[in-house]
Amino acid sequence: MKKIQLEILGLSSSQSQSGSFALILGEKTGNRRLPIIIGMFEAQSIAIQIEKINPNRPLTHDLFKSFAEHVHVAVLEVLISDLKEGVFYSKIVCTDGATTFELDARPSDAIAIGLRFGVPIFTVESVLSEAGIILSDLDENADDDADEDDEDEDDDSAGTPKPEPTPRDPSGQVSLDELTKMLAQALEKEDYEKAAKIRDELNKRNG
Repeated sequence: MKKIQLEILGLSSSQSQSGSFALILGEKTGNRRLPIIIGMFEAQSIAIQIEKINPNRPLTHDLFKSFAEHVHVAVLEVLISDLKEGVFYSKIVCTDGATTFELDARPSDAIAIGLRFGVPIFTVESVLSEAGIILSDLDENADDDADEDDEDEDDDSAGTPKPEPTPRDPSGQVSLDELTKMLAQALEKEDYEKAAKIRDELNKRNG
């Protein structure tokens, strides 16, 4: 089974499923894209890891990493292994130093955990052939509805999202001290999307 390495290209609100997000993965050495509809919690967990934001309290995926490290288990890779009836399936490949084993997981959970361990994300040709779209086709298929899983609405599903409008930066009129306070308040409230915007504004000014 030939594995194809993927990279995260974007994360945006899903226009086809309210309250969900679209995670866009792309071939590292090709032009196919793999959109996956994921839940709000998993999207937040992936986003704060991408943005390198440290939450005041560990999220579930942070807890998994801490537990794995304490029992001397390392994650080697994430594999999006199958697509059945519009629902993606994946595996987290782990090792305890002596044996290698796989854990079944939703792709959103697997990727959130994989990001924390800094491991590569893979899929297989059958998944990309069925659900992948070529870059030039993204705009043409932007209005397509995402497939849904009737048994569990939280399961990761295939879909072609519309791009989300670029968020506006915090006002440039706010002082650096005030922005720092706002950042602390956003982190305290666990509003990581707002925290990321404020952090970017601080970095832009300090840079």
